Amino acid sequence: MSTLRDKAKKSKASKSDRPVLIYLAIGIAAAISIALRWVDQDLSANVLSEIIGAAFTLFVIDVLLVKSKAKRWLIVQEHIDYLIGRTINRVRDGVATRVFGFKPEFNHRMKEEEVIHQIRKQREKFLNELEHISAEKLSERIDLTFFNNDSYDYFDEKAEDIWMLINMKYSEYLAPELVSLLIDLHTNLVDVSAHIRVYDKAERFPDEKDHYHNVALHGTARNLKEIIRIVIRLKEEGYSDAARIIGAREEI
Repeated sequence: MSTLRDKAKKSKASKSDRPVLIYLAIGIAAAISIALRWVDQDLSANVLSEIIGAAFTLFVIDVLLVKSKAKRWLIVQEHIDYLIGRTINRVRDGVATRVFGFKPEFNHRMKEEEVIHQIRKQREKFLNELEHISAEKLSERIDLTFFNNDSYDYFDEKAEDIWMLINMKYSEYLAPELVSLLIDLHTNLVDVSAHIRVYDKAERFPDEKDHYHNVALHGTARNLKEIIRIVIRLKEEGYSDAARIIGAREEI
């Protein structure tokens, strides 16, 4: 079964963006012009020559533009795929470690590549387990020390990173399903940041502390459940890359 990342390699930029209806309309017009010869041969010939000229011009321009776009896309595609995968991997790590206190176990005598593999494998199992529990149960697993300014900055930053991916120059070449998942991920990351701010309101309104804490906690749990679902789906689609430069284990 091919993933969205596999499908992206079969560059959609190699296909024309021109609606089929345009070519269909040209074909119908050509047929009508041919039929006109029974009424006026000169008019028919003139109309047909104009249509052929327009069709040829459209075809040549279309082919040249498509080939040019395809060439540009093929040059940057690998880099963009890595950028998306790397960003998703960092979100996975942030959710697992910052929110739920994920702590991988590994043998320090292992090679660096083996350590990375073990951490990624353990984190994948950890997130998969979280995906299958309810939002209510998930709220009980959240480390309450997560509600702080550092976490707000982190999730806000990751939301901005996703937004930049959605709006980058080459986003038109991304599969609609991928863009939809990225937009959904961005929305939920932004909402988590908003819930952190709600949690902080308890300091300004101590009499309503329980209210703000409960609203923030349960809202965060619902958004995190969606975030976990999305990043798991994106990993299944081929988008979750470890850093190419080995060394920063905290973001593996």
